[in-house]
Amino acid sequence: MPDAVHNSPSELDQLPDRDPQETAEWRESLDAVTEHAGADRASYLVRRTVEHAHDTGLDVPRLLESAYVNTIPTDAEPAYPGNEALDQRITAWNRWNAAAMVTRGSKDGLGGHIATFASAAWLYEIGFQYFFKGKDGESSGDQLYVQGHASPGIYARAFLDGRLTEEQLDRFRREAGGDGLPSYPHPRRLPWLWEFPTVSMGLGPISAIYQARFNRYLEHRGIKDTSDSHVWAFLGDGEMDEPESTAALALAAREELDNLTFVINCNLQRLDGPVRPNFKIVQELEAQFRGAGWNVIKVLWGSAWDQLFKLDTEGALARRLREVPDAQFQTYATRDAAYIRDHFFGASEALGKIAAKLSDEQIIECFHRSRGGHEPRKVFAAYKAAVEHKGAPTVILAQTVKGWSLGPGFESRNANHQMKKLTKEEFRGMRDTLELPIEDSAIEAAELVPYCHPGPDAPEIAYLHERRRALGGLAPARKVVPKGLPAPAEKPFDALKKGSGSQEIATTMAFVRLVKDLMREKETGRRWVPVVPDEARTFGMESLFPSAGLYSPKGQTYDPVDRDQLLYYKEAVSGQILNEGITEAGSLADFTAAATSYATHGEPMIPFYIFYSMFGFQRTGDQFWALADQLGRGFVIGATAGRTTMTGEGLQHADGHSPLLASTNPAALIYDPAFAYEVAVVVKDGLRRMYGPEADQQEDVFYYLTVYNEPKVQPAMPQGVTEEQIVKGLYKFRDASAVEGTSPAPADAPRIQLLASGTAIHWTTEAQRILAEEWGVAADVWSAPSWSELRRDALECDAAALRGEERVPYVTRALTGAPGPVLAVSDWMRAVPDQIAQWVEQDWSSLGTDGFGLSDTRGAARRHFGVDPQSVVVAALSRLARRGEVKAEDVRRAAEKYGLA
Repeated sequence: MPDAVHNSPSELDQLPDRDPQETAEWRESLDAVTEHAGADRASYLVRRTVEHAHDTGLDVPRLLESAYVNTIPTDAEPAYPGNEALDQRITAWNRWNAAAMVTRGSKDGLGGHIATFASAAWLYEIGFQYFFKGKDGESSGDQLYVQGHASPGIYARAFLDGRLTEEQLDRFRREAGGDGLPSYPHPRRLPWLWEFPTVSMGLGPISAIYQARFNRYLEHRGIKDTSDSHVWAFLGDGEMDEPESTAALALAAREELDNLTFVINCNLQRLDGPVRPNFKIVQELEAQFRGAGWNVIKVLWGSAWDQLFKLDTEGALARRLREVPDAQFQTYATRDAAYIRDHFFGASEALGKIAAKLSDEQIIECFHRSRGGHEPRKVFAAYKAAVEHKGAPTVILAQTVKGWSLGPGFESRNANHQMKKLTKEEFRGMRDTLELPIEDSAIEAAELVPYCHPGPDAPEIAYLHERRRALGGLAPARKVVPKGLPAPAEKPFDALKKGSGSQEIATTMAFVRLVKDLMREKETGRRWVPVVPDEARTFGMESLFPSAGLYSPKGQTYDPVDRDQLLYYKEAVSGQILNEGITEAGSLADFTAAATSYATHGEPMIPFYIFYSMFGFQRTGDQFWALADQLGRGFVIGATAGRTTMTGEGLQHADGHSPLLASTNPAALIYDPAFAYEVAVVVKDGLRRMYGPEADQQEDVFYYLTVYNEPKVQPAMPQGVTEEQIVKGLYKFRDASAVEGTSPAPADAPRIQLLASGTAIHWTTEAQRILAEEWGVAADVWSAPSWSELRRDALECDAAALRGEERVPYVTRALTGAPGPVLAVSDWMRAVPDQIAQWVEQDWSSLGTDGFGLSDTRGAARRHFGVDPQSVVVAALSRLARRGEVKAEDVRRAAEKYGLA
């Protein structure tokens, strides 16, 4: 054919062609094969050529999809290393007990999921028997991200290995008494078993990637040798639709995380039906992962298909399998042989010839049951190839039947995710399929289908324990070896307590200075892990670049453009800062890995994650809940906080609500410091509570500090104010008699209490002065570093009262005897301070920044929301007027005077 066939633009047109005639001949050869042998043969030759090019080291782009067949041919599978018969029996017991547990619980409406584990049982069992490393000794072992809906199968295995009893299985989803089994992997509810919460779909994949990355970080920084740890993430094909599932694929490939394997259970079904009804999810995922740079292994077909592929001399079978959409293939799994002959094999003459050589039983076996994910030898081959692959992470796409072994009423049914129980007849069928030695009488005699165990001395149990000993202990398991950290020196904290003199600094900068000094500590400095989503310079952290360095497994392979500057951009293999680029989800996944290192690796790390306040709890709230569930510890810093401090940035940057969102998280201790000394006290308290030298007293909490970008002169910590008051959340900052330039108010002067947090303290102190100078009102100013801690203390007192204990909330005690009404002010919506209103005995009112943010100067924004000093003055006068302590006319006059009328 003439060369003119190539008529579409190509990047190759821009490259030199040293021999156009040779190029033309290659193309003509391909055209000739297409014409005489068909398109399938031509495509096969091209793929073989590209494959050979890669094998010989030629730099050519990879093909994104392969044929719809197994990556590892049957004759290339390695020898199976163990006793397959015993593995079959162990897996059968697990299947039975998982189904029994959920069925027994369903009588009380507790629910549960059966079909997911039924499809994935071998994917887990081969890992437990031959790959997943335990945590005996000093080893970190492997990290297992178990698919949430498969938890019944993991409980069933823990029952088999002796870690759970029948009574505990019967407390599945019964947690109120404190000794039940959580529905899904929840470390906070079952901390000796589960390491990672995964059922909020999409969080498992991204967390696993950053966990594998953090393992390398620990190793490269010389903190712990993690070279023997492997991260396994078990996922569903439907789960991959979540944006977080694929958000960090390129990172994993870019950093060559060959310590990471994704196992995606491709049963072609999501919760309501097919994952890709009109397409093929396996091919889509293969292209996505290959394009990102991952090693891809497909485990699609069981051994029953081997004969069919041998009969496929023209490629018709492989082509047909690739073109049939997933929803249709699910239908084949539920129909008889005649339907399959007609609708599948009837598509071409070549397929009809293959079908003619097959019995109905062979067709049913292939289309109903035989999938690669259900065969231990094929799963073992894939896992072995994955852990031996170097230079890239691996994804295993394992095709299964959802509900496999549960009978025709479950298998491949759209509704099987919502099906919670089996009948006794279905259990008998399951028993026969799994060939378990369970008598009919054992099933019929009991009111509830029984749990079954072969006995502690049975060959299956002995073999299970033998394999786990060889791999380093039982799994999954969460193991915490308490390790306290020495308290840092007082000097860094004292520097902030002394104030800034005449220098204006923002509380954001105060925090950064404090951490910079703490990172120099000999004992604990290297354990700090700064995590930043590409805004370090915004937060004044560039001074850390040359000293701490930014982590990169490649080091610095280039000459940075600012190399001649003092604060140049320095990357290093041993770098301490994790600068993740523009990804809050990735940054929080990094933070979580560091925040739980005390358990995962026995190495307590002190992460702080600093971000634009607006893009924290609002954007990644689900991950913060997972952090709490995983018992993470560290400091979360909402920088550039408040609704009115981000001059010019506008609505999407103006955060007026994150402390309220954060307050819903039971593990978050939320502080809104007004001054640098408050920052110092809160951080010091956090280090004590989370990392203190008495390891058995450490708490599974994390601190959320909101800090501001508004430079102010930072005062010294006032005499008489204690650290305990700051930590509890309220103390008197300035008495009415201490206002400079004013005469002491007469004893009968109207009094009011002004409570403020964060940057609002400056508006209230100015309002205090105006009230005294211009209106003769005595106002006391209180700093409230934590509205939410005040509320939690009060709630604990309320709970104590229900037990007959008399306890007075701290906020009530602190304000006892304070004259006049209370007016609370903050740069947050009013619901933030209003959290404590019911425990304040005085008349309560608040000012805040409810509504959408806007772009303007700070003063204009604060006037808009009615929280500037003059607005506070008018609000104070209004509250006093209601009590008859000032004239109503004064309120009107003040509003007119300040331009508020």
